[in-house]
Amino acid sequence: MRVLPKNYEKKVSENSTMSKKKLSKSRFDGVKPIGKPLFLLAPGVLWLLIFGLAPLLFMLMMSFWTSSIFGTKPDFSFDNFSRVFFTELYRDQLIKTLRIAFMTTMLTLIISYPVAFLLSRLQGLRKAFFVLLIFLPFWTSYVIRAFVWLPILGRNGAINNFLQSLGVIDAPLDWLLFNEGSVFLGLVYVYTLFMTLPIYLSLEKIDGALVEAATDLGAKPFSVFYRIILPLSWPGVLSGCIMVFLLTVGAFVTPQLLGGPSGIMYGNVIASQFLANNNWAFGSALSISLILIVMILLAISSRWIGVQHVFTGGKET
Repeated sequence: MRVLPKNYEKKVSENSTMSKKKLSKSRFDGVKPIGKPLFLLAPGVLWLLIFGLAPLLFMLMMSFWTSSIFGTKPDFSFDNFSRVFFTELYRDQLIKTLRIAFMTTMLTLIISYPVAFLLSRLQGLRKAFFVLLIFLPFWTSYVIRAFVWLPILGRNGAINNFLQSLGVIDAPLDWLLFNEGSVFLGLVYVYTLFMTLPIYLSLEKIDGALVEAATDLGAKPFSVFYRIILPLSWPGVLSGCIMVFLLTVGAFVTPQLLGGPSGIMYGNVIASQFLANNNWAFGSALSISLILIVMILLAISSRWIGVQHVFTGGKET
């Protein structure tokens, strides 16, 4: 039986450590960082501070000021916020906007998930063709895509002319445009891509072997979808819902063009304070109130739907 030296284990450990250091040094020899790593963040952080945080802080400060026909004065007051939450007109408009945003998100999800699922199952040229069809309308301006519904839904639009030519109606239908229904239609159409794309990317990452294994073990299609496909695609669903909800809450162009007096949203009320009424202080208070409410809703929902996983692809950080 061979007897090992007393310091054998210690020497082996030291040799292993030295070899690792040599390997690391040889692997990264000649590669030196340019300056300090924190300095590399400076351009991006500076951009966010100047064009992101600074305007938001200025708007927050201005929301406590007062505006009159003589201009905006830095007089500290809570009157603007009390007017936002205790005036029935603005309170109801805020609730209406949140309701429209939630319903638009759900409608977009119902439409986008089957489309994304179909795209994830296609291969080759067929997939490229259908992806092109989805992206094609979004090559044009957002305003044009919202404006195109006017000649389709208007009194002299395509739908009314088609129905009259068939003899279905005698007079043009007025309820097709300038109401909440037309706003829903426009918002769902405009924001469909923002829901479809993240869901499609999540479905693409699902390993097909998992579905095949579940099928071989006797799982029915609904069980496969509910227990495998939906949980694995949940980060994409959540990401799409958050994007569509945030975009819809701040929508301005679509309600302005298609909504009419009964279809205006909170963004139109805010714009009117800055552009028409020249009441920048109250407009700032409306904006800050909307931002705070949306942040509170996201914070509350994160307890159940895991908002913190959206930007990490569903992985723990």
